[in-house]
Amino acid sequence: MEVHQLSKVFRRPVKRKLGWPWRRAVPVNDSDSPDKVALHPINFEIAAGDSVAFIGPNGAGKSTTIKMLTGILHPTSGDARVLGMRPWEQRVKLSYRIGTVFGQKSQLWYHLPPRDTFELMGRIYGLSNADYRLRRDELVDRFSLGPLMDTPVRKLSLGERMRCEIAGSFLHRPEILFLDEPTIGLDVVVKQHIRELIRNLNRNEGVTVFLTSHDATDVESLCGRVLVINHGQLLFDGATNQMVERFLHFKEVHLQVADGPVWFAAPGVEVQSSSPTFTSFLVDVTQTPIERVLSYVLKHHQVRDVRIIEPSMEEIIRAIYTEEYPVAQKQVGPE
Repeated sequence: MEVHQLSKVFRRPVKRKLGWPWRRAVPVNDSDSPDKVALHPINFEIAAGDSVAFIGPNGAGKSTTIKMLTGILHPTSGDARVLGMRPWEQRVKLSYRIGTVFGQKSQLWYHLPPRDTFELMGRIYGLSNADYRLRRDELVDRFSLGPLMDTPVRKLSLGERMRCEIAGSFLHRPEILFLDEPTIGLDVVVKQHIRELIRNLNRNEGVTVFLTSHDATDVESLCGRVLVINHGQLLFDGATNQMVERFLHFKEVHLQVADGPVWFAAPGVEVQSSSPTFTSFLVDVTQTPIERVLSYVLKHHQVRDVRIIEPSMEEIIRAIYTEEYPVAQKQVGPE
């Protein structure tokens, strides 16, 4: 997948009023309805077999980008190639080689059992009867769908339906899978099961995964790379673990000592709690390295235990969404 300067602007419609005579239309300047820039020019590439998260708050431009990459929308400018094809020009051809799963939009027929939907999808994708049955049985076994295949979709739980949705999207052996909130509304156990299924398909079949999700665990457990978008601009493109360094610079240091309390003064270091045996610091690593704090403590105190707590993925994503990070960090690409 290759994206070059891709952008989308939704033009405001030109309102017209009828003049005299009524057949003549007069344009009306409506300054209260400016053009909506949904996506500023962005660039990124995704190699075959990668698993990439595309995250951002509501209205950031995620859905617009996915719709252009799947051929639903035409861009205002720029270009993109998905499996060597320009999506909005070769949408039908591309659809035979990609799969999509939308957590809030089902592709299963509501009143029919999954078996019927699978058979219909097999025919839509032009699978022979032999290939269809072989692939269906393989997916039914892998996703443990046997007891569900003849139950109307309306009677399935959300977790059972999502398993059927993902299995259905793999019937035609897609090379790229677009996942939009695949675990939304699911309980913790079912979420973990869905993640394992996606992860196994990515590893075993080499399927490229392009995931959007507000669930930090989805991002952390499924994707080694993250694209962060907000206000239509790409803020970050890099390894998942680099998001800590890029967006949150604070770490907690918990110390258990035999001869406390511990006092250490340096820029960006704040004592959170202190007692004769335990001290915790909040350290801004852009001002004072963790190593300097530990070096001082080990030199002046009898240390029994040290714990360094990194910000959780959820905290990082929340900081990005609320823009609680330095403006200087709004840049794209790894260090």
